[in-house]
Amino acid sequence: MKIYSMVFAAIIFGSCSNTTQEDGNATSEKDVVETELVSEPILAMFGNEITEDGAVLAADVLAQLNGADSIKTKLSGPILKVCQAKGCWMIMQVSDEQNMHVSFKDYGYFVPKDIDGKESIIEGYAYMETMSVDDLKHYAEDAGKSQEEIDAITEPETKLSFVADGVIVKDYEVASAE
Repeated sequence: MKIYSMVFAAIIFGSCSNTTQEDGNATSEKDVVETELVSEPILAMFGNEITEDGAVLAADVLAQLNGADSIKTKLSGPILKVCQAKGCWMIMQVSDEQNMHVSFKDYGYFVPKDIDGKESIIEGYAYMETMSVDDLKHYAEDAGKSQEEIDAITEPETKLSFVADGVIVKDYEVASAE
């Protein structure tokens, strides 16, 4: 009777610690638990709730504009710089030669100041904008440029700009207020 009990226990223990994958190979319970712990990527959202669906690379925005005054679009690209005063604007890389100034709809939300280098999705309106000398100096000040660099700004500049209704920052978790 003891032998039957031990065999029965071995069968039960064996069935708990091994599972069979579709390819017929056995995996341990530890492997199954580790697989179950894999979670969705961390996405932080700001402004209106948006999704990643339909986002195109920021590098495609100039082709999308194609002479239009503005376009509604959803873009994906890296954040190069964020306003260090409040997080009230950011610079997104479009190409090696071009960046895009991103502001937030109605100045209604801000993004964290520590997201430089993160991938993001933005949805809103892209357009070409001629920025005044005063605005360029203000943004240079917010970016922490030296007084010498700020004083060197003497002419308006036409830049690619974007007003975002919503922003997703990938691989960023907003710290909880405890």
